[in-house]
Amino acid sequence: MYKWDESRALVQTVDFFTPIVDDPYTFGEIAAANALSDVYAMGGVPLTALAIAAFPAQAVEDQIVAGVFRGGFDKLREAGVVLLGGHTVQDREIKFGYAVTGVVDPARVLTNAGARPGDAVLLTKPIGTGVIATALKHGRAPQAAVDAAVRTMVTLNRAAAAVLQAQPPGVVRACTDVTGFGLLGHAEEMAKASHVTVRLEAAAVPLLEGARDLARLNRSGGLGTNEDFFRAGVVVERPIDPDILALLYDPQTSGGLLATVDPARADDLAAAFRAAGVPGVLIGAVEARSNASVIVV
Repeated sequence: MYKWDESRALVQTVDFFTPIVDDPYTFGEIAAANALSDVYAMGGVPLTALAIAAFPAQAVEDQIVAGVFRGGFDKLREAGVVLLGGHTVQDREIKFGYAVTGVVDPARVLTNAGARPGDAVLLTKPIGTGVIATALKHGRAPQAAVDAAVRTMVTLNRAAAAVLQAQPPGVVRACTDVTGFGLLGHAEEMAKASHVTVRLEAAAVPLLEGARDLARLNRSGGLGTNEDFFRAGVVVERPIDPDILALLYDPQTSGGLLATVDPARADDLAAAFRAAGVPGVLIGAVEARSNASVIVV
């Protein structure tokens, strides 16, 4: 964030990755929604974008390249974001994404460092995109699961962010988007930044259709890395299905917003999410700091 006067600050973010679905247009949509997410998570409004792309010199047909760019452009247009240009290089593997610039009120910036003991914890999208994308790569994903994952990945976090931004000052205490570190990784980072402990109810966390059935045989390398890196800060208080626990570590693409809010307003916020068509649900609470960053029950 770069503050240039008392009422406005720039938010800058960048994200790009390799294809996780087969359809070029859909890949472009997902890449755009994912890149915009950090701006929404900070309470900002995205304004402009620069494309970042890498394609093999001769191995990719023109219509595939065009489809990726068209999908991204249409998603940016849906978000009201202007594409200013970009940069493309040759590479052996396709990569695509955006550098995004947004604006935010410096007095209303949301970070992952503001959670307080007693806060309610809400999540605005189901998890499981990493497991489903891995299954798709190996030809093991049912179409219903792929469709569910695509629907959530192409959905902008704009509506969820608008609900949070509409709250009076002080209601929303902390916020982040759930992406590559998985739900547990991002919850742990929030807990550490806020000097608190986050308690998550595993049964309350929404899962994408088919994700649980696919979890055992379709765990990505990123999921294993998240387990290795974040496990030391996580305490599991009671036996939990290993597949459910794996999904809590599952890296997400274009995941939802993870927010902590004034507990007196949690039910009102959940209702506001439903009214906005956002599947925002209560998944836990914030506690005073203990020997664990995250407790799973």
